[in-house]
Amino acid sequence: MVRDLEQYSAWRQGVVAALQEYRAWVAAAGLLDGATEQRLAATLARLADDKLSVAFVAEFSRGKSELINAIFFAGYGQRILPSAAGRTTMCPTELSYDPAQPPSIRLLPIETRATNLSTSDYRDDPRAWTVLPLNVDAADEMHEVFRQVSQTRQVSVEDAQRYGLYDADDPDLPVTLSEDGMVEISRWRHAIINFPHPLLKQGLVILDTPGLNAIGTEPELTLNLIPHAHAVLFILAADTGVTKSDIEVWREHIGAGAGRLVVLNKIDGMWDALRSDAEVDGEIGRQQEHVAHLLGVAARQVFPVSAHKALVAKITQDDDLLERSRIHALETALFQELIPAKQDIVRRRLADDLASLNEAQQALLAARMRGFTEQLHELRSLRGKNQNVIALMMRRVDAEKKEFDASLFRLQATRAVFTRLSTELYGTLGMDVLRDHVLHVRDAMGRSRFSTGMRDAVRTFFDSVQAELEASERKVAEIRDMMEVMYRKFAGEHGLAITPPLPFSLAKYRSEISEVEAIYQKQFGTATLLMTSRVVLIERFFDTIASQVKRCFKAANADAESWLKNIMAPLEAQIRQHKDQLKHRQASIQRIHDATDSLEQKIEAFEASQAALEQQKARLAELAAAIGHAVDAQRIAAAA
Repeated sequence: MVRDLEQYSAWRQGVVAALQEYRAWVAAAGLLDGATEQRLAATLARLADDKLSVAFVAEFSRGKSELINAIFFAGYGQRILPSAAGRTTMCPTELSYDPAQPPSIRLLPIETRATNLSTSDYRDDPRAWTVLPLNVDAADEMHEVFRQVSQTRQVSVEDAQRYGLYDADDPDLPVTLSEDGMVEISRWRHAIINFPHPLLKQGLVILDTPGLNAIGTEPELTLNLIPHAHAVLFILAADTGVTKSDIEVWREHIGAGAGRLVVLNKIDGMWDALRSDAEVDGEIGRQQEHVAHLLGVAARQVFPVSAHKALVAKITQDDDLLERSRIHALETALFQELIPAKQDIVRRRLADDLASLNEAQQALLAARMRGFTEQLHELRSLRGKNQNVIALMMRRVDAEKKEFDASLFRLQATRAVFTRLSTELYGTLGMDVLRDHVLHVRDAMGRSRFSTGMRDAVRTFFDSVQAELEASERKVAEIRDMMEVMYRKFAGEHGLAITPPLPFSLAKYRSEISEVEAIYQKQFGTATLLMTSRVVLIERFFDTIASQVKRCFKAANADAESWLKNIMAPLEAQIRQHKDQLKHRQASIQRIHDATDSLEQKIEAFEASQAALEQQKARLAELAAAIGHAVDAQRIAAAA
């Protein structure tokens, strides 16, 4: 596993090195404009922050934490995550590594569920978290600190309802009350463990969920962490089989697809000394087929394992027991599905970025080459000409320069329209607009405690947000059409081969918000009456919905701002270059007018510059090919 992730990390670093070489050469060649610099910086930042996330989802007592210990932490010689009968993981727990932070566990108090903020909203607020250091050199000490995720506390029914953790209308819950009428809940809402494990150092993020009941009560899991995980391991137990709640969670929140694996744990409970190995294997195979049928997946996607025996085998170095645990097949499948799926996402994005970068730089070099070719033609035509012809050419270049300056003056009027349209775009896409919609929904929720009013408010929110994005999309199209007209006009008037404006669309953000709405509809879209506890829960869900939509709008605003800044960049680069070339032509002809004996020297200088440009074009193509080779390197290696 470490080797697989190291290979992926090495592939990523190879792409980074190729991009950095490309940027350094483009800057040295004077081809690095604002648009190119911003696109390269964004691409490099994405590669630097690239993560691979794996979520473990199961009801309690399915051996989920034991499986995480067996796959990732057996090298420490003991359990790291708490694992025992009953519930051991009480809150969603993320394991990752950030070298900028010391090893620690950050814990978000459960009381934050009573606020109008989601877990994501608290991530950048260090004051909200309780931080405990980790001594990575003492496994026993780490184990004790990790037990924090198992801690609970007793609260009143009213507080539990306020946190959305108690449903008085559920007939099964009153029997869980203590003798004094208190409710046991998790002490923490969320835990983030910063741990220098070799896999985590390579960018792996592990999500340990606190049981299937949390899928319905913790919006962060339902709307963000599980849907965005690159791989999800859904863990069942051979001694319990597939329960009704298992099937509901699988169908509503996970489902078959790339990176979605089913684990049938605790097969050691089926080992029987009174039966042959073939009989035991046959029984495991039948249960594997049964689970696959109930969940609607292929049998090969169901992995029978014994996490407990795998952990013991790895610690005691018992190869026979390790083979019987069948853990290796699961580990192989996990990383064979996880890494290629993630790599394909990165590769497609890189291919798009590289195509745009290379097209823009090649266009700029072509414009330079065209300018040199035109000047060389003019200079060669001056051979044997008298002063009157040279003076005529000077006047012609001067007239061309004045005409070009007049075009630049007209461009200012277009800029004014561009500024107005940009302002109008932010009128529908701005964060203030979203804030007003969120406040409107919360106000409506405060006035209505009935199911119809709550649902209507959230439905109106989604409709309003999508309407704002549709209006923004129309404004983007208006800006793009205007810029395309201006590009064509400049190209036609002055013979410039200008790369068309960069395309831009809000479609992916509309799609992301639609996905959030679909998850919400599964949870609350039915016509059943919302009881008091469900009203509180829908309020908590809306907090996370608002946070997710806010994240989408922030990303859309950042992309729109970048696009607006850079949409004129290719044109402005060509304008600057054409203006410089006109000045250079004017100066060259003037010098020749003053001293005709310098003509041949000037022609030789331009011919040398033209040859240098040809070399630049070739070098640019080589660098672009190097990036493409780095991007495809892992695919080529896998095919071999």
